[in-house]
Amino acid sequence: MIKALIIEDEPHNRNNLRALLEKYCAQVEVVGLAADAFEAREMIGRLQPKLVFLDVQLPGKDGFEMLQELGTYDFEVIFVTAFSEYGIRAIRFSAIDYLMKPLDIPELVAAVARAAERIAQKQENHNLRNLLFNLQNTQNRNDHRIAISSLKEMRMVAVQDIVRCQSENSYTFFYLSNGEKILSTTPIADYEELLAGYGFIRCHQSHLVNRKYVRSLLRSDGLALQMEDNSTVPVSRQKKDWVKTELLRN
Repeated sequence: MIKALIIEDEPHNRNNLRALLEKYCAQVEVVGLAADAFEAREMIGRLQPKLVFLDVQLPGKDGFEMLQELGTYDFEVIFVTAFSEYGIRAIRFSAIDYLMKPLDIPELVAAVARAAERIAQKQENHNLRNLLFNLQNTQNRNDHRIAISSLKEMRMVAVQDIVRCQSENSYTFFYLSNGEKILSTTPIADYEELLAGYGFIRCHQSHLVNRKYVRSLLRSDGLALQMEDNSTVPVSRQKKDWVKTELLRN
């Protein structure tokens, strides 16, 4: 059994989630219900849950602030929220599960199954630590790290170290500044959305590049980008004018 704690300020939502877990997630045992961050901290310390369902918007102190104060994370978190798009993007950036209200039962079951798998594999929740680090450093986005799901592990990679991404069917290859190559099981379209605002350009259906590593524009055979790692990346005919504009932007 996975000991779980529900942190939610609305009594109806707390009870509804507990009822859904009892009915559809037999591996979960709800050991506590908390209505605010103060109760949550006390219960996490006393009950030692392995899974926490957390509403970000709590009275007095939000869920992110409460997590920052804990310091150690030997539990998995599933956010249950009606949070803003920015907050959802930050959560996805660190590959943490979230459920939107009203709850969808198949999504709840799938999120619990993924959490159960992670609980069986490790003690420290590095994804959650990465999320909190990124949220603390909103002014210096160059220090942000993105969670890359590979076939064998979840890698935390500094955004500034990503030279380019290349699509391979539903997979994505990451090429890093140190010469390393990582194969991700996530499609490139998802990374295009997550890396929006970090200086990445989708120059081709199969290519996403970090503009800081673009060395030059090549015109010999259509338009292409010469990268700092000496790779050449094609630019689609439909995007050539837009790519030029993006590269000239400050």
